[in-house]
Amino acid sequence: MNKQVFGVHPVVPLSSAVRAGDFVFLSGQVPFDSAGMLVDEDIETQTRQVLDNIAAALEETGASLNDVVKTTIWLTDPEDFQRFNAVYAEYFPHPPPARSCVGSSLMVKAKVEIEVVAYRPLST
Repeated sequence: MNKQVFGVHPVVPLSSAVRAGDFVFLSGQVPFDSAGMLVDEDIETQTRQVLDNIAAALEETGASLNDVVKTTIWLTDPEDFQRFNAVYAEYFPHPPPARSCVGSSLMVKAKVEIEVVAYRPLST
């Protein structure tokens, strides 16, 4: 199996994405803007930033949001779920990917973290 690594972090031992054959695995994405600053806004703004970051990371691997088959979401406040869900639905119209969503504290001061698995065949 062919494995490609994208976006090796210079400080933290992780890669932002790994393509293993036809699958793309993204590390959990948090709401950092292009300058590397945490977007300290409401859940809607943070969710959009995370999903935009995911779209950009997928594009680098040759995939897109349309190729996402599974997401895992962590929310720091379960009360944000409905507002998060409204934004999420804008990015993943029907049929949406399989999904898990849990409440948890995060390692950075963010309201949301999302990781995805995408399926994009290398030879299409």
